Amino acid sequence: MGIVELLGLAGSVSLISGWRLYLTVFVTGLAMRLQWISLPENLQMLDALANPWVLAISALGAVAEFFADKILWLDSIWDTIHTAIRPLGGALLALAVVDAGDPVWQVVVFLLGGGAALMSHSAKSGARALVNTSPEPVSNAVVSTGEDIATGGLLFLAFANPVAALVIAAVMLILCLILVYKGFRLWRKMVSNGS
Repeated sequence: MGIVELLGLAGSVSLISGWRLYLTVFVTGLAMRLQWISLPENLQMLDALANPWVLAISALGAVAEFFADKILWLDSIWDTIHTAIRPLGGALLALAVVDAGDPVWQVVVFLLGGGAALMSHSAKSGARALVNTSPEPVSNAVVSTGEDIATGGLLFLAFANPVAALVIAAVMLILCLILVYKGFRLWRKMVSNGS
């Protein structure tokens, strides 16, 4: 795997972790355990994800997140709790994928992976908070199911074609930046109108 493929995989996995960290860890570990993907020599560090304990805990977390994400307002509470967990998980996954020997490069990858996960988490949780204000109860479950499908599809793409996943991750990151910016402007407008 070349540097572009490694960056594509690291960027995609860390960005997806901002949405569904437990599902990302579970699917990656399961794919490795069942040998759906064979890791190159520099990614052998990720073998820990195929450990039965890691698989069990991540599966339990994925199931809990699946149901918590479908319930109005519980999803926002879940997102709030995971504001520190998802970026840290995304940073660690990116660091494990790149597995750089140079400490400077390790810090750069850690920060970029965590930043990408934080950005996607912020966009997701902000958008979900807006969806929660919708009067009909169905939109929350529909948006959550769409996120589940997108996560699965992007994970598959990240392992099948990391370069294409890098392009999609870059587009998603730009969309997340726009969504976070718009959300901040909306919040600022609501605060100034309330004063």
